[in-house]
Order: sequence, then structure tokens, then C-alpha cells
Amino acid sequence: MLELAILGFLYDAPLHGYELRKRITALTGHVRPVAESTLYPAIKRLEKAGLLTRETQPGSVAAQRHVLNLTAAGREELRGRLAEPGRVDITDENRWFTVLAFLRHLDAPAAQATVLARRLAFLEEPASFFYEGERPLHAEELDDPFRRGILTIARATSRAELAWLRSTLTDLRGRAETKPF
Repeated sequence: MLELAILGFLYDAPLHGYELRKRITALTGHVRPVAESTLYPAIKRLEKAGLLTRETQPGSVAAQRHVLNLTAAGREELRGRLAEPGRVDITDENRWFTVLAFLRHLDAPAAQATVLARRLAFLEEPASFFYEGERPLHAEELDDPFRRGILTIARATSRAELAWLRSTLTDLRGRAETKPF
């Protein structure tokens, strides 16, 4: 998820490490804070793999800034990761939001629709946070007001996402059919 976010934000524009960290934190930090001890090794791995470059520029006060740029290979890597996200990238809400934040970088509406269809299929599977044996429990079946609250909130969120997914898929599929070749 961190590497995907790095690639995605750098696809948008070259950034220095501090600005990149701020943007990643704004996207994911409320759930998974991004520490410098995590970010900078990830940047170095991506740089070593040839997916980004570092350019030194004069600082506004005194210290030089290292601006990170995505390479052509980095752009391809991002598009590949977006086109074929792992199952956990589809099922984990925070990872999903990272994929969704950069999905526009897939140029083909059909490719975007394929990814959204995978999320839709996942959300349409019967699920719950709580079970009786193998059977998922619904909010109305719980006496515990806090667990009932979890399920009520999750149901409302899922309904909103399902409606958005269906609408967006209809739009993307329509654009894919009318796109000239």
C-alpha cells in the first residue's frame, strides 16, 4: 500500500519527501500513520528498482531538497499494480481507498471497470463481523448495542459504496463500448 501511494502521488507530480509524506498521511494516516522510518526505506527500494529518481534542488532557506520523480518504469509499475491489485487490495478498505485514489491513471475505462467489478463482487458476498457458527449475523439479531452499531454503520457504508460502484461501472462500461479504436 505504501509503495502504491508513493508511485501514485509521484505520478501526479514530482515531490520532495516531506510533501510526499504529508500526502500519504492525509490519505492513509488516520488508520496507518506513515513514519519516516517506513517511508524512506520504501523510497530507496523504489529508487534502487529504477522506478523513481532523486534530484537535488536548492532549498528555500538553506538546506537542499531532494525532489522525487517517477520514471517511465515507475509509471508502468503503477499502472500494472492498479490493473491487477491483489485480493487484499480489494478487500481491505484502507488498501482499497489507496487503489481508488489512483485508479484514474489506468487509461482504459474497461480496465478501470474490471477493478471496480472485483470490489463489487467482494461487497456482494454475504459477510459480517459476527457469526453464529457459519451464518453471518445481522444487526437486528444482536442484543449488544455496540456490535449492532458496528453492523449498522457497516451496512450503511456498504450500501453507499455499492450504489456508487454500480453507477460508476455503468458509466465506465458505456464509455468503453463507445470508445473509438
